[in-house]
Amino acid sequence: MAQRTSLYQDIQENKLFAYTPEVFKMLLRDKTTRKNVIWGTDAYTDLGEGYGCRDEVTARKVTGFFGNIIKPRSAKTQEEQSDRVKDKAEVFTPSWVCNKQNNLIDDAWFGTSGNFNTEKEQGWITNTEPVCFAQSGKMWQDYVKENRIEITCGEAPYLASRYDTITGEIIPVKDRIGLLDRKLRIVSENVQAEPEWYKWAKRAIQSVYGFDWQGDNILLARENLLYTFMEHYENKFGVPAIKEYLKEIANVLSWNIWQMDGLKFVVPYSCHDEEVTEETLLGKETKKVSCEGCRTKDNSKHNGIYCRIYDWSAKRSIEFYSLIKGEK
Repeated sequence: MAQRTSLYQDIQENKLFAYTPEVFKMLLRDKTTRKNVIWGTDAYTDLGEGYGCRDEVTARKVTGFFGNIIKPRSAKTQEEQSDRVKDKAEVFTPSWVCNKQNNLIDDAWFGTSGNFNTEKEQGWITNTEPVCFAQSGKMWQDYVKENRIEITCGEAPYLASRYDTITGEIIPVKDRIGLLDRKLRIVSENVQAEPEWYKWAKRAIQSVYGFDWQGDNILLARENLLYTFMEHYENKFGVPAIKEYLKEIANVLSWNIWQMDGLKFVVPYSCHDEEVTEETLLGKETKKVSCEGCRTKDNSKHNGIYCRIYDWSAKRSIEFYSLIKGEK
């Protein structure tokens, strides 16, 4: 019997790893360094060696006995939440605020309001009629392909709204407001055949991006987007998506949700001192010089590893900072 996906807020790493180890390992990969993402926080150092901020996150470190250490913010204690705020200024956005801001994006794109839901005080009422594109002068495929990015994404609540960010309660698939959820809704409303649905669902996932400093957030965001795909698929077809689909989606997510120092556009902690040898009156002298980019605040001169993402239309990886500089 096929294993059905479960709607629950905290994705259990042990269960996902047992179901498909290959997919789980993909969710830990850093495509830029060709290693795994690093912790990027000291929140786990009490667990022992390998849990320092610069250490890689591996499947072994977040499964088995340690299978419950990665938790969404709403499942953390108040003390843990406060520590995250102090450590990396981590904040959270209520789901109803995410909806308001996502609606502003869509209102501008469609040229009309209320396309997906009607806002109410600290909430929303889903519009159940299929989204209409007639007045926009655009096609539903255009909406699915439109690129979107969530900066400092945390658990990616703007992209995937699987649960209420305050209460942790699961939001039914039909009522979700994330940018990816909206794209997948559009696909489901316009495509009936399963192969075509998967083609456009994958294209939707290729169009959403996000980055964060902390490795546990990267895993949480990737898991949330993977499960968003799984839950929309099962909501549409009544059966779980095949594992081959999950592998392909996980590969996309390992590119599109990436770990980055958002101020420098490099892999966290990758800037470093360099040894420079100079001729002096006393002969050659070697000294350490800090990263020029860090020293001068010039983001084009860091000696760290500039992060790369993937352009799925052009079928090539690109340096993310090149987009900031306006390069083609």
